[in-house]
Amino acid sequence: MVVLVRHAERCDRSDNPCLGPQDGITKAGSEAAQVVGQGLTRLGMAQADVLSSPLTRTTQTAHYMFGKDAQTQEWLADCASTWRNDIVAHKRTHRNLVLVTHSGCIGDFEAMSGFRHAAKSEYGSSLFVHIDNNGQLQVLGIVNTEDWRKLSNE
Repeated sequence: MVVLVRHAERCDRSDNPCLGPQDGITKAGSEAAQVVGQGLTRLGMAQADVLSSPLTRTTQTAHYMFGKDAQTQEWLADCASTWRNDIVAHKRTHRNLVLVTHSGCIGDFEAMSGFRHAAKSEYGSSLFVHIDNNGQLQVLGIVNTEDWRKLSNE
């Protein structure tokens, strides 16, 4: 399983208190990232390989999701036309993969996959993708931060 997670709420686009620096996430964003991480942990993904874009907002999101720093990868910020192949190349057999990235990257991936999607993914949204034995990707669906909150209350 591969999960593409959009970073949490950005400081530079919010009036909420910032964790700092200004290109990072807000305090509310850090709390939302923890909720996403708890949801993924309940699904058995606590030991997943976690990669993040090198931008502050994605590295902070990954850290608050799982309480540890993720390995950063430039391709998660660039989102070139090879993105689908990059995902397959970084997915290890019998290991789940969590990629913390950006709305534009997720939108591009959804478009490349033929998945009907919103114009822009929500902060903390999680797009679940299955990779079959032939390296073909199938989008399974999206869980938004509010959905994770509802699931954690049940």
